[in-house]
Amino acid sequence: MTDRRSPLDAAHRAASARMVPFGGWEMPLSYPQGTLAEHHACRHAAVVFDVSHLGTVRVEGPGAVEVCQRAFTNDLARIAPGRAQYTHLLDPVDASVTDDIIVWWRADGSLDVMPNASNTDGVTSALGEEAAAAGEDGIKITDVTASRAVLAIQGPQARQLLASVSPAAAAVERFAVVDVEIAGVPCVVAGTGYTGEDGVEIAVPAGDAVALWEAIVNAGITPAGLGARDTLRLEAGLPLHGHELGAGITPLQAGLGWVVRWDKGPFRGRDALEIEREVGPARRLVGLRAADRRPPRQGDAVLRDGEPVGEVTSGNFSPELGCGIALAFVGGGAEEGSALVLSGRGAERSVEVVALPFVR
Repeated sequence: MTDRRSPLDAAHRAASARMVPFGGWEMPLSYPQGTLAEHHACRHAAVVFDVSHLGTVRVEGPGAVEVCQRAFTNDLARIAPGRAQYTHLLDPVDASVTDDIIVWWRADGSLDVMPNASNTDGVTSALGEEAAAAGEDGIKITDVTASRAVLAIQGPQARQLLASVSPAAAAVERFAVVDVEIAGVPCVVAGTGYTGEDGVEIAVPAGDAVALWEAIVNAGITPAGLGARDTLRLEAGLPLHGHELGAGITPLQAGLGWVVRWDKGPFRGRDALEIEREVGPARRLVGLRAADRRPPRQGDAVLRDGEPVGEVTSGNFSPELGCGIALAFVGGGAEEGSALVLSGRGAERSVEVVALPFVR
């Protein structure tokens, strides 16, 4: 199947972006300045990412909140319209994380459920199943991904620079969701992101995306691609679906038990997850830091006393720390400060278990 293209595709190509397939989309990996420069720009100034490959599934109508409560692990009762929440959709059989999701609860009461790129159809189907099980006939569940682009403006100077384009968008607080007009165009702005830095994400109608992108870049905000987004989220200790989340991986194994609200009532996958909670997860996600610059890689074996006890799920060079870092699932406990060994590509080296995030 041909990869889908963002409404900003032509703008990326005009800027000589290196385009790559990702989650069924063709998206920019980097621009001519390179991933390292884009990473540093986010940590020390501001960047803009095109994250239009994320899905948007709109849930609206009486009972919309109840359907999301049944589907997802977190508790919407802890927030209110005008707020965003991170949550999980679990496999009902083994409590694997089918997807990790941000929900934007809009002021009009509708909920924009934002899955990962390749999981939109599955999340839409799961919401439909929960609506049917709840007897919520008035629910409307619509995949509106194609109707908008999503731009993520991130970094310590993100708000200051964005304010020259839209003071209202720049003022949206962390995890708030606000309807904002930018140059007369109705947009939805949320104080969310995936880099460990402050910033906002803006959903803009697809036909107006290029004009907004150009205004943001002209404000001095650096375009950045998927390469920098990955090194940034790794330094921030944030999971990536297909690596730290996915088939066979539960929230408890991934160290994300706080996303599960046991006191809210039934949710998809709860029974299976309760079994694991009772016995305790057999492995846990940890951060590993190497002394040298060589990046660990996914699939590297983690050894303790010469015996394999785990596997790296994500690894790379940390531009901020100047060394290799990794996330890995490890069995049998791994205390902060303890030493383990990585084995991969015909070599072994010592790594230290460190607290997450790697970079604050």
